[in-house]
Amino acid sequence: MKFFLDSANLDELRNATAWGIVDGVTTNPSLIAREGVPLEDRIREICALIDGDVSAEVVSTKSDDMVAEGRRLARLHRNVVVKLPLIPDGIRACSILSREGVRTNVTLCFSAAQALIAAKAGAYIVSPFIGRLDDIGASGIDLIRDIATIYRNFAFPTQILAASIRSPMHVVESAKAGAHIATMPFKVLESLFHHPLTTKGLEQFLSDYSKAFEEAAVR
Repeated sequence: MKFFLDSANLDELRNATAWGIVDGVTTNPSLIAREGVPLEDRIREICALIDGDVSAEVVSTKSDDMVAEGRRLARLHRNVVVKLPLIPDGIRACSILSREGVRTNVTLCFSAAQALIAAKAGAYIVSPFIGRLDDIGASGIDLIRDIATIYRNFAFPTQILAASIRSPMHVVESAKAGAHIATMPFKVLESLFHHPLTTKGLEQFLSDYSKAFEEAAVR
């Protein structure tokens, strides 16, 4: 499974990439706006830090505008994946851009039917939002599982990116359900390291080692 960082913050990206486990980045207009930097400038900066897929989302809502914007974004860097909303105009733009060889990430997916449409339009990635489904009493993990079954049945090459991840359990369950990628905020990625028994075990190891050599020095 690939790990993507869902962030446009350069400090978070630098910290995460130092661990050697980040395979790519997803951004959206909200994350870009939070940084106060023009989208294209920030995407260039991210691509300079991350040697992997970097999703850059269009802010247009009409297909012709999305196509023009997508072409411009794709020219920023070879790693850019153009992110499009799962609406009719977004799917039309996905079909056009995919035929041109532009890789696309179709986002805001909330049903298996929508994921099937995205795959048929040639999407490189589809992004089901599992946390937001859980918020309304649906099962985001069941959606991942359904999409994986459909894609496997028909050999669709579209990758499933589990988005709106809120916890380490979301990451693990998405991996078990068949997601190819999990994109997560920095705090969730960081939390994957933590387990109380790891902390306790390390403290015990270091204590035993220190105690043994202190006693040897006394003798």
